[in-house]
Amino acid sequence: MTPITEVEGRRLALSNLDKVLYPATGTTKGEVLHYYAATAADAMLPHLRDRPLSFLRYPDGPEGLRFFTKNPPPGTPDWVRTAPVPRSDDPGARQVLAQDLPSLMWAANLVVEFHTHQWRQDSPAVADRMVFDLDPGPPASVVECCAVALWLRDRLAADGLSSYGKTSGSKGLHLLVPLEPAPSEDVTAFAKRLAMEAQDALPELVVHRMTRALRPGKVFVDFSQNAAAKTTAAPYTLRAKESPTVSAPVTWDEIEDCGAQDDLVFLAGDMAARLERYGDLLAPLTDPDQARPLPGG
Repeated sequence: MTPITEVEGRRLALSNLDKVLYPATGTTKGEVLHYYAATAADAMLPHLRDRPLSFLRYPDGPEGLRFFTKNPPPGTPDWVRTAPVPRSDDPGARQVLAQDLPSLMWAANLVVEFHTHQWRQDSPAVADRMVFDLDPGPPASVVECCAVALWLRDRLAADGLSSYGKTSGSKGLHLLVPLEPAPSEDVTAFAKRLAMEAQDALPELVVHRMTRALRPGKVFVDFSQNAAAKTTAAPYTLRAKESPTVSAPVTWDEIEDCGAQDDLVFLAGDMAARLERYGDLLAPLTDPDQARPLPGG
């Protein structure tokens, strides 16, 4: 029998709570839902609100079938809000919004990674943040990503821009910058310019092109995540990895001190203490007073 629970006045059917989703740690679906409800929700929801979502679904755990979806799945409750997201192949397309705890928990029950655009639903393709996805090519690791992040931090600061880091929840690091709204294509062009500058400044460490043959031992500075159609793993989302790793905000001190891959790996069980200690390290991203204009925009 599927248990029914009430979340802020909405009735939710939560299924398969005893199912082990992460065999490496024995983490069950019930524990995943508890993470989102009791630990992540207050910090996570401001980063999801008004941003159309894409989902990487892994209902049988990361070792089972995984599939990416943008459209609202069949059976989406009528109280879950959606937003139009025009696409060249589907002008009438819509995507889910997670505006509140009930919609967050409804989505989490599907077993998903949460991915967001860099723009809000009322201004499609007008970004209010910029992202650099730092992806290491083995044998490079997050240690090399941290060195690149420090260079980008200082380069962005020279243009009056503040930046904030989070783990990808996989191998790399994400660098996020709050912006006054600017066309996504302009943000992408600026991010590409900085990625090329990083490659010129750190030629033994950085590559700005996706070509696999160029990437071993280097950090790919992926600027393309700023394109209007792209989405990036949201802060605090669990990832479909062997263990329940989190795309976790980190301090600049942690980035500076990183000496090994495991230094910046955080699991669901680590996050309550981190939030208690630091609060939401990415809160400036949701504060309009922290946004700055795109240089040359």
